[in-house]
Amino acid sequence: MSAQRMHIESFYDPTTGTVSYVVADTQAGQAAVIDPVLDFEPRSGTLTSGSADRVIDYVRSQGWQLQWVLETHAHADHLSAAQHVRQALGGKVAIGAQIRRVQAMFRSIFHFERSFLPDGSQFDHLFEDGERFRIGDLEVTALWVPGHTPADMAYQVQDAVFVGDTLFMPDVGTARADFPGGDAAMLFQSIQRLLALPDDTRLHVCHDYPPPERAAAWVSTVQQQRGSNIHVRDGTTQAQFVQMRSARDATLAMPMLILPAVQVNVRAGRLPPLEDDGRAYIQVPINAFLNGGAIPPGL
Repeated sequence: MSAQRMHIESFYDPTTGTVSYVVADTQAGQAAVIDPVLDFEPRSGTLTSGSADRVIDYVRSQGWQLQWVLETHAHADHLSAAQHVRQALGGKVAIGAQIRRVQAMFRSIFHFERSFLPDGSQFDHLFEDGERFRIGDLEVTALWVPGHTPADMAYQVQDAVFVGDTLFMPDVGTARADFPGGDAAMLFQSIQRLLALPDDTRLHVCHDYPPPERAAAWVSTVQQQRGSNIHVRDGTTQAQFVQMRSARDATLAMPMLILPAVQVNVRAGRLPPLEDDGRAYIQVPINAFLNGGAIPPGL
């Protein structure tokens, strides 16, 4: 199938460093949105949709039908706009099947309501590793790439792979692996799976945190990653990577939006149920990420 019928449009959100994508079969007039973002101002609790509306407006301007809203994982650094996009454009909201493990872990941490079931039913579809599906007539393969979280998925369409948070641009490196369920050795193995693809495969990252000397960017090739990724270039062993990743992760603060983001994202982009006053509330579990969640004596 001609690559010319595939179109990829990127939308960079500088506030969270997130890149959302529209992937379309232009001949069939059908599209998918990957990792859309809601705008959340944590100091005031204000939730708006400007970033996602740019994506929605673009799809509408092209006259495309939306088939999928694809999540690479349950993000910790932004709130998913999956439901906002689905309500505007239709389509199915999908994620990897291992989201059930993530839901089970965070259900306990956030003391979710009893009606919340960690069974993935909040999503319209759960992908298994290697599962194939279509955007129009474009065949897509879902690749399970755990390590950052247990549920990370990459999506391969022809010579393009949307890698989520497994890899960043070569001068930024790789994702952290210290969230609940994360595993640096597993992340290394997932990255090797991606870097075993042909050299000219285009890797579309979900985030960029550019150094001062360059503008934001989000596409590299397997060859570029293997040659110059500061964390996993060719010759890096798993033991070296795990040692580096563990030491680095120990110095990183939790993402600013992890508490609201996870509570929304494991629900497929839905807010928690409304309370009696008609408002949704985000919980702040005290010391949930400190020493295994133990509350120090006297507090």
